[in-house]
Amino acid sequence: MLQSIELAFISLARGVAMLCLASTALGVAVPASVSAAATGTDAPRTALPSHGGPEEFTLQEAYAAAWARQPEARALALRRESAKAGLHAAHAWTAGGPAVELNARSDGLMKDRGAREYEAVVVLPLWLPGERKRASAVAQSEVQGVESRVESARLRLAALVREAFWHWERAWQEQDQSADRLASAEALAADVAKRVRAGELARVDQNQALANIAAARGALVETQFSLTQAALRMQALTGVLPRHAPDHPHDQPEALPQLPLNFETLDRTHPELVDLSNQATLARRTAELSATRKRANAEVTLGTVRERGAIGEDYNQSLMLGVRVPFGGGAHHRARAVAANADALEAATQLELARARVLGELSAAQQRVQSTQTIKASASERARLAAETRGFVEKAFRAGEADLPTRLRVELEAVEASRQLVRAGIDHAAAISAWRQALGLLPE
Repeated sequence: MLQSIELAFISLARGVAMLCLASTALGVAVPASVSAAATGTDAPRTALPSHGGPEEFTLQEAYAAAWARQPEARALALRRESAKAGLHAAHAWTAGGPAVELNARSDGLMKDRGAREYEAVVVLPLWLPGERKRASAVAQSEVQGVESRVESARLRLAALVREAFWHWERAWQEQDQSADRLASAEALAADVAKRVRAGELARVDQNQALANIAAARGALVETQFSLTQAALRMQALTGVLPRHAPDHPHDQPEALPQLPLNFETLDRTHPELVDLSNQATLARRTAELSATRKRANAEVTLGTVRERGAIGEDYNQSLMLGVRVPFGGGAHHRARAVAANADALEAATQLELARARVLGELSAAQQRVQSTQTIKASASERARLAAETRGFVEKAFRAGEADLPTRLRVELEAVEASRQLVRAGIDHAAAISAWRQALGLLPE
C-alpha cells in the first residue's frame, strides 16, 4: 500500500518538475528561489504544495506523526484488553464457560397417560492434568507479546522515518546549495557584462558567464524535483507535507549511543530481539500446551430432574451428577502437536538468525559513523581551502590578473566543496541515526 502511494507521489513530482523545466526554457515563469538568485534578493525557499504543516519538522516530530497513523498504534488498547482477557480465562477454575442443558420428556404421542419428565443440567468442562498451568503460561506470553510486537513495530517504523527524513534534509540542503550557486552565477554574469561593455573583456567571456547561469538554473530545477520527491515521501509516512527544513539538524544529530556491555544485555533491550524471543517462548509454551491436550476436556454435569408417572401423581424431584470423559485425540492430537513443535523450532531459528544479523548491522553502523566523521573533517578542510582560493582568485579577476575560465573553475570548486561539506555533515548525522537504529533505539 505504501509503495503504491509513493509511486503516485513520484509521478506527480515528476510532472511538477517537467513543468518547471518547460517554464524556465520558455521564459514564462521562474521559481521563486531562481528569481531571487537572479536579482540578488532574499526570498523564501521553493514553494512546495502545502496543506499546512509545521514550520520546522524535526526527526522526533516526524516519527511521532508517523506512529500516530500506524494500525498497531490504533489497535494497541484493544489488543491489550484481548490479551488480559485471555490471561483471566486461563486463571479460571474451569477450562471453558459453563453450559446449561434443558430436556423434557412426555408420552403424549404414545400412551398419553400424562407421564412427564423435566431435566435441567449445568455442564462444567474440566482442566486436563497440567493444562491450566500451561495455558496460563501461554496467556502470559501473549500479554508480553502484545507489548513486544508494538515495540518492534515502532523500531521498523523508525527505520523508514529516519531514512526518509535524512533523504529529505539532504535534498533540502542541496536545493539551498544550488540556489546559492545560481545567485553567485548571476552576480558574476552581471560583473562580466559590465566589463564587456567597458571593453575590458571579450564577448566570449560573457557567453561563458551566461552558460554558467544556465547550468546553475538546470541544477536548481533538478534539486527542486528531488526535494519535492523527498517531501512527498515524508508526507506518505507522516500525513503532513513539510514546508521548511529543520534548522541544520546535521549540526546537532542524535546523541551517540552507548554500546551494550555484552550481547545478552542487547538481547533484553533490542525491540526486535525481544519480540522474537517472546515469539519463541510463546511457540514453545504453545507446543507444551498442545502436548498436554491429548484428548478433549472432561465434563462434569450437575442437574435436577422433576418427573411423574401419570396424571394425578405427584412430581418427584431428584438430583443428577455425572462425568463425561472423552477418548484420546489420536491423529488429530498428533497433527496439532507436530505443527506446534514446528512453529517453536521456526521461531527459535528466526531468533538466532536475527541475533547474527543485528551483530553485523552494529559492526557496520559503528564503522560507518567513524568513516563519516573522518570524511566530514576532510570536507571541512577542503571547503576552507576552496573558500580562501575563491577569495584570492576573485580579487585577482577584478584586478585583471586572472582570466574568466580560471574564475569559473575556482567558483565551481568552491561550490562543490561547500556542497560536499554539507552532505558530509548530513551523512554523519544519518550514520549516527543508523547506529542507534541498529541498537534498537528510537529517534530522540
